[in-house]
This record gives sequence, C-alpha cells and structure tokens, in this order.
Amino acid sequence: MLNLLEAARNPIAYIAARWTPSQRTVERATFTALLMSVFIIVTGGAVRLTGSGLGCDTWPKCTDDSLIATSEMGIHGAIEFGNRMLTYVLCAAVGWAIITVRAAKRPTRGLSRLAWSQFWVVVGNAVIGGVTVLTGLNPYTVAGHFLLAGALLTVATLTWLRSREGDAGPRPLIGRSVRQLAQVLTAAAGLLIAAGTVVTGSGPHPGDNSEVPRMFQDFKLVAEVHAVTAWIVVLLTVVLWLVLKAVDAPEGPLRRTRELLLVLLAQGVIGYVQYFTDLPEILVGLHMLGSALVWIAVLRILLSLRERPVAEPGDLPGRAAQEGSVVPATV
Repeated sequence: MLNLLEAARNPIAYIAARWTPSQRTVERATFTALLMSVFIIVTGGAVRLTGSGLGCDTWPKCTDDSLIATSEMGIHGAIEFGNRMLTYVLCAAVGWAIITVRAAKRPTRGLSRLAWSQFWVVVGNAVIGGVTVLTGLNPYTVAGHFLLAGALLTVATLTWLRSREGDAGPRPLIGRSVRQLAQVLTAAAGLLIAAGTVVTGSGPHPGDNSEVPRMFQDFKLVAEVHAVTAWIVVLLTVVLWLVLKAVDAPEGPLRRTRELLLVLLAQGVIGYVQYFTDLPEILVGLHMLGSALVWIAVLRILLSLRERPVAEPGDLPGRAAQEGSVVPATV
C-alpha cells in the first residue's frame, strides 16, 4: 500500500526503494536531459534572434498585469513566454534523470551529485534569465545566461557519459602528458565559447531593438579574435590526434578526437559564411547549436582518456561496499 507520508517525505528515495530501472533506461534518461540542455540553448538563441528578448517585459510574471503572454503581446510575447515554459520541460527531463540515477541497480554518489547539479544550475539560470529581462537585456547578463546554459550542458554531458560507465575508480588509458594536452585543449575550447559570448554581446542581434547596449563597438575586431581562438583549438585538436596516433592510443580517444575535428570544421564553415553574409539569423542559430556540439565533443575526448570498469562488491571499501556504491574521486 502506498505510504503517503513516506512518499511525501522523500519521494525519490521512495521510488528508488521500489523500482530498479534498467541500464538502458538510465542512459536514455540522462541522454534526454542532455538533449534538453542543447535544445534550451537553441531556443534561447531563437528568442534573441527573433527580437523577442523583451516579449515578456518583466519577471517572474510576463507583464505587470499578467502571469502569461496575451494575444495583445503578439508573436514576440508568445516566443519569449514559450521559452520560459520550456524550462519546466527541462526540469522534468532533469528530474527523470535524477530519479533513474538514484534508483539504478548500482547507484553512485558521484553520478547522483552530477544529476542533482543539473537541477541547481537550471534554477540558477532561471534567476539569471529573469535578471536579464529586468536589466533590459544587458549584454553582460545575457552572456552570463549563456555561460550558465553551458554549465548545464557540461554537467548533463558528464552525467550521460558517467551513466554509461562502471562504478570503479578511473584508470588512465594513456600517459599523463597526453592527458595534460587534452586538458589544455579543453581549456582553449572553453575560452573559445566564452569569447563567442563577447562576439554575441557586440554583434547586431541584441535581442529586442537597436537601443539595447552592446559590449564593444568594434565588432569586427572581436570577431577576428574569436576566429583566431578557434584556429588555436583546431590546431590543438590536430596535435592531440597526431600524438594519440604516435603513442598507439586506443581507438576510443582517436575516434572522439576525429569527431571533434569534424565538428570544428563544420562550425568554422558556418562561422565564416555567417560573418561574410552579414550574420543571417538562421546561420547564427546554427552556429549556437554548433558551439554546444563542440563542447560536448571536447568533454567526450576528456572522458575517453580513462575507463571505469564495473566494480566487484568486494572491491568497494567500507560503507560503500555495503550500499553497493562507491564515491569516485573524479568524474
């Protein structure tokens, strides 16, 4: 019989005690959360590119007199309010990932923490999104909004990748110097994405109208710095691939590095075409999608350089062995 008090006190633990999802269910749930984190980036870009950033002119309500968009607000109000409603869909996907990770046959604290961190990032980004509206689309808060979306993408990707691994401690597949090169590549890719927010904050798509302030007036210079950073990332990717070939690395890291190179080249083509065609909205939107795919590919390389086999119960120390879980030192 359903114990309402117990279910209300800790619904996730209540479900976990009575249901064990398959490994495929866990992987699908975490992948769905990842897809939604990408989708929310793309739809957020659509809000800006359609000039609907102030379609709802206040927060948390849509207007001072209405919680939701009204017909008088037109298409811009519908787009902005629709994007706000997608946050609830995102929360549902994240919640499903949290439940399946917690109820898994071999739950681990590290994976649970990653899943829960998605929820807190979503909450934080919702607040930053509200501040963005209240400050009239200040480009610095817009950049912060995008970077927090990138943080969500990061933990969602890590959660998905970790859900496909075992629960033992990480074992490196290649030498330390190669791993350090991959870490440099990751840092450079992060800098590239951050530089992209500066390009966005200086470009011709402020999100509402021409009166919205911009970060820098010299958009051409900012875009050129961004392009140079992109070429540095491409160069580091090629070097990493050559080094992996030289040390006879496993196929996994090599394949992930090739995938990143292909995504970078496609992203570069879109970037140059959009620059020389005066930044058409559709190409800018595709470039935002590309930035998310680049970051996912980078994180896949980073985690492909080590493995986590399934731990045997006897290998798990102390309380973790009794619980059938392990607290990993790193993701």
